[in-house]
Amino acid sequence: MAAKKLDPAVASSFVKTTKDKKAMAGKKEENKMIIKPRITEKASLQSEVNAYTFIVKSNATKLTIKDELKKEYKVTPSHINITNLPSKKVFVRGKWGVKSGMKKAVVFLKKGDTLKLN
Repeated sequence: MAAKKLDPAVASSFVKTTKDKKAMAGKKEENKMIIKPRITEKASLQSEVNAYTFIVKSNATKLTIKDELKKEYKVTPSHINITNLPSKKVFVRGKWGVKSGMKKAVVFLKKGDTLKLN
């Protein structure tokens, strides 16, 4: 059996569209400022009083976080606090390592609003 050959113009357009789709999928993730919720004992206690903690990108601002919360969760925060957590040196299994730092945001909601976190 002979293998079918594609027209070069058709083949090149197929490759471009596949690459474009992959590039566009990556760009959608780049625009998100909220990486994930930070679920700790302290954060769970704060969530009872409508304060939710998220890990955010290092270039995130209060306005970008507010806009993303409106899009993703459809709630408007009353105010937002942002903290940079520094990296720390740790000693594990006989070797020194680094525990990476992060930026976190504590989002305060109005009295009736709640968020359902996964």
